[in-house]
Amino acid sequence: MPDFARKFGYGDFIMLDHIEPGTANMMQGGKFFRQITENCWNPEIRIPEYAQFNTQVQVVCTIPVLFSYWAKPEDGAEVARFLNDDLAQSIAPFKKHYIGLGTLPMQDTDLAINELQHCKELGFPGVQIGSNINDKNLDEPEFFPIFEACQDLGMAVFVHPWNMMGMDKMKKYWLPWLVGMPAETSRAICSMVFAGIFEKLPNLRVCFAHAGGSFIPTIGRIEHGFNCRPDLVAIDNDVNPRNYLSKFWVDCITHDADALKFIIDKVGSEKVCLGSDYPFPLGDLEIGKFIEEMNLPQQDLENIFCNSSLDWLGLNANQFA
Repeated sequence: MPDFARKFGYGDFIMLDHIEPGTANMMQGGKFFRQITENCWNPEIRIPEYAQFNTQVQVVCTIPVLFSYWAKPEDGAEVARFLNDDLAQSIAPFKKHYIGLGTLPMQDTDLAINELQHCKELGFPGVQIGSNINDKNLDEPEFFPIFEACQDLGMAVFVHPWNMMGMDKMKKYWLPWLVGMPAETSRAICSMVFAGIFEKLPNLRVCFAHAGGSFIPTIGRIEHGFNCRPDLVAIDNDVNPRNYLSKFWVDCITHDADALKFIIDKVGSEKVCLGSDYPFPLGDLEIGKFIEEMNLPQQDLENIFCNSSLDWLGLNANQFA
């Protein structure tokens, strides 16, 4: 594997307009949430910051709070078009350093597919969606045509947790991010698995954030539920959920070497992508450092740092040479 591609990570990329140079405040419900700095939106600043960790290529996407699924469909489509065009324009001068993932107005099937086609035209290899759409799980029939279009267009899908279940009941101790996010990702995976989406669309390439959340660590419980109560669990798909562990990708964000070893053992390093969640504090603040210290076989390192992401996105490393 060429040195330039040793690490191939993804992170959130925030589009902000009319802000003071250097910093900006993120608001949530009209209240201050966190202050962010220019590395959230300035592509030139991000390149040397990633280079400190021997990472050349960044897969960037809009932060989930800008999904705007709550908006009227036409308004959501307008927001998605603006974000996608702005992202494409921002990264265009840096083709050897950036890959963009688009965003879709998932609240409307036809508009989402239309924007998906636009993302393809922009040169994006895939899109990012939320773990639920206005509290609707991803198994809802209205979303299947979107997944089908992703498969037909060869567009990868990245599922990121957001709008966490139970948020109103666990605001203290940052629990939505510590407890809700892993559960949200498991919710998304279970919904897609039990609905038979991977069975019906075998060429759909999906990656789930944060090592798949709580899905892989609790696969024993999920499988047991499938076996002991098929009348409740296996109503739309009679294939054991454990069979799907190699059918999708996850990123490596566990912050724990033993947990990552477990993930690799269950899905294989060829299904584990390098994630950073850069530049946010819950991300990997020293990209790939704990992985380098795990004494993994060279092939596993090459898969995590580069090959798995390229495979998921359907790209070739030579285009970044």
